[in-house]
Amino acid sequence: MHSKNSLLDELSWRGMVYQHTDGLPDALATDSVSAYAGFDPTASSLHVGHLVPVMGLAHLQRAGHRPIALVGGGTGMIGDPSGKTAERQLVSEEEIESNSRSIEKQLRRFLDFEGTHAARMRDNAAWLRPLKAVEFMRDVGKHFTVNYMLAKDSVQSRIEGGISFTEFSYMLLQAYDFLELHRREGVTLQIGGSDQWGNITAGLELIRRVAGKTAHALTMPLVTTASGSKFGKTEAGAVWLDAARTSPYKFYQYWINVDDRDAGKYLRLFTLMPRGEIEALDKLLTSAPEKREAQQALARDMTARVHGEEAGRVAEEVSRVLFGKADPVSLTEPVLRALSEEVPFAESREAPGLLDALVTLKLAGSKSAARRLVEQGGVYLNGQRAGADTDLGSAKPLAGRYHLLRKGARDYGLVRVGQ
Repeated sequence: MHSKNSLLDELSWRGMVYQHTDGLPDALATDSVSAYAGFDPTASSLHVGHLVPVMGLAHLQRAGHRPIALVGGGTGMIGDPSGKTAERQLVSEEEIESNSRSIEKQLRRFLDFEGTHAARMRDNAAWLRPLKAVEFMRDVGKHFTVNYMLAKDSVQSRIEGGISFTEFSYMLLQAYDFLELHRREGVTLQIGGSDQWGNITAGLELIRRVAGKTAHALTMPLVTTASGSKFGKTEAGAVWLDAARTSPYKFYQYWINVDDRDAGKYLRLFTLMPRGEIEALDKLLTSAPEKREAQQALARDMTARVHGEEAGRVAEEVSRVLFGKADPVSLTEPVLRALSEEVPFAESREAPGLLDALVTLKLAGSKSAARRLVEQGGVYLNGQRAGADTDLGSAKPLAGRYHLLRKGARDYGLVRVGQ
């Protein structure tokens, strides 16, 4: 647990502080603060790019403060222009509601919803959807000049190419969220990415004008990679927290593959590992980079947190298989089932012939090509080199019904036999 006094120091050491209001250190040190971060529900899952504010809420809670996760069921129907170069597509109410439920489940992996400082989920649809335009303009719009709004970076970046009134007004809706959460939940702190400063400070201004109270802002750096590629992106697209969109194995591999220059930074940003452990792993990055111990610790921690301990263990074992570091005979059914999602896979009532299996799994283009591979010693069945007389029907299956074929060093395929 952090003390309230040390929280900003801890966040700064972790590289999680970009900018904050002057009075925030005193506010955190003298009282238990209710703080919120907003999440856009226009997709059915969060991705790893959302994790910095999520971890910010987690650290706040560990220091004795109360986190509020606000799902934008109302604002999500409009879209925040911050960091965007074009207007986004609108999403239906039904999609927003479904996505919000999925996001809440994912946040429960990071935040504790029980106990003294229990986290809470709120949806701004509760106060934004009933809102009437005339009342909103009278009660909120009058507090902001157009000049004030035009000066914000999120608007400035879009002026030349054009910004709709809908997106221009987003800042006022986010400010109103802050005011409503202040009224309903006693929230006095909003956290978000560094591109949110303009929207957050508009909320501070609205609370000051309407409620006569002081609230605070804390923004966190937008994550970049040392190599210049976009954080959280792979050739297949975004790295999602939803196992149906990014499998636990691919999620694990994303973290295993991070650049040595990023591994220490990501351990600070995305795990709750203590300083001593992280600094020890930093030293190993320098003294024994080939062991990739920092990346392994990062991948284990993140996969277990997002997908659960068992899924994390299975993902690690699948990785060991595919990189030739596991004995196939020891593989369990859950590992083989997960492996079937990552390599060419076939099911068969009866055990197929070896050559047929190689062709079906596209490890060979034809039976004659498969035969040559076997003759050259380039095929392995369940970890053993295959010969001309090797047959799936007489080989002992893995976990009772699987056969793992390997061509060369890294090309795998899996057959499951029976019903």
